Amino acid sequence: MTTEHKFKAGQTVMSVKSTNSLIPLGRYQIVRPLPTDGVSNQYRIKSVLDGHERVVRESDLTQR
Repeated sequence: MTTEHKFKAGQTVMSVKSTNSLIPLGRYQIVRPLPTDGVSNQYRIKSVLDGHERVVRESDLTQR
């Protein structure tokens, strides 16, 4: 199932506490949207604090 991505490249978002995610809480910039993993849309994000990039599900992010 594919749905429209909630966030766009360049947008700043916050990670949310999730039992399914190990990403640290904090501010991230959307690098680019990625295809769904079969459950949720995914994104490549970059930490505003340390520049580390990660791939996360849309459900692990919220608007800033």
